[in-house]
Amino acid sequence: MRVGVLTGGGDCPGLNAVIRAVVRKGIKDYGYEFVGFRDGWRGPLEGATKPLDMSAVRGILPRGGTILGSSRTNLMKIEGGVERVKDNMAGLGLDALIAIGGEDTLGVARQLHDNGVNVIGVPKTIDNDLNATDYTFGFDTAVNIATEAIDRLHTTAESHHRALVVEVMGRHAGWIALHSGMAAGANVILIPERPFDIDQVVKYVESRFETQYAPIIVVAEGAHPQEGQMELATGEKDSFGHVRLGGIGQSLAEEIEQRTGKEARSVVLGHVQRGGTPSAFDRVLATRLGVDAIAAVHEKSFGRMVALQGTEIVRVDLSEATDTLKTVPPERYEEAEVFFG
Repeated sequence: MRVGVLTGGGDCPGLNAVIRAVVRKGIKDYGYEFVGFRDGWRGPLEGATKPLDMSAVRGILPRGGTILGSSRTNLMKIEGGVERVKDNMAGLGLDALIAIGGEDTLGVARQLHDNGVNVIGVPKTIDNDLNATDYTFGFDTAVNIATEAIDRLHTTAESHHRALVVEVMGRHAGWIALHSGMAAGANVILIPERPFDIDQVVKYVESRFETQYAPIIVVAEGAHPQEGQMELATGEKDSFGHVRLGGIGQSLAEEIEQRTGKEARSVVLGHVQRGGTPSAFDRVLATRLGVDAIAAVHEKSFGRMVALQGTEIVRVDLSEATDTLKTVPPERYEEAEVFFG
């Protein structure tokens, strides 16, 4: 059997660990051959490939990014895209495809499966917002990076008596902001799921200054104020219809400085959260998911996504994984809110 492998969407620590696990188990246990598609869905769309054998995956376990490259190509927006992918797979003699990605990548995988392509999905996103899995690999690494950054910012904020606003990733879900903010003792955490009240944020900031300590505000890039409180700029949309985010941290810092008279600065962690070597947790999770993904191919369990539920790796329908996003529930945010101010 010949199997295609691709990584789509934003890069993420742990992608190479999945590729390594798929290829090593597939070759050693099943005698399969593998073809790597370059740059996400652009690969099968254009027939852009890279050999995937044992030598290709040697030494990649601790490497960040992806040896296959990635992109935000949406083949469903391209006329005849599905047929081109099917034709290219047939021309390469491929029997199945393993798609490693987040909501957009796996949404395309689901539609391909509906059109007769043998697909298995592997959940990847630092945002941890894919449904039907407790954790996605990459999330733990991103939270650790953000937590360390916030720890460092505490000391410089206190030295200069400044408010520091730390903008982390999280378009629709505030999991990174919530976990890193709680772990690093932030005074305010703002997430997309709950529009914030700028008046309340200012009260928390002023309360923190009254204790002779400097406030740290952690804000997810997709967080937004209650209607009519602040004007935010909007960016261009990508091929999946997502607006390019960024800027809430700077807007918030300017508002806080204007209202409190205290100096406020913003720090955007951005792609630092995506880069570098994966944590031990993410390496293990990615490896386990890769092992079960190729086992699912061997068992012809197509149209499924491998997932972590509790401590077990299970398989769920791609539809279950992509129909809705996993967002922060109110009770989780309220746990953190106890420590604000």
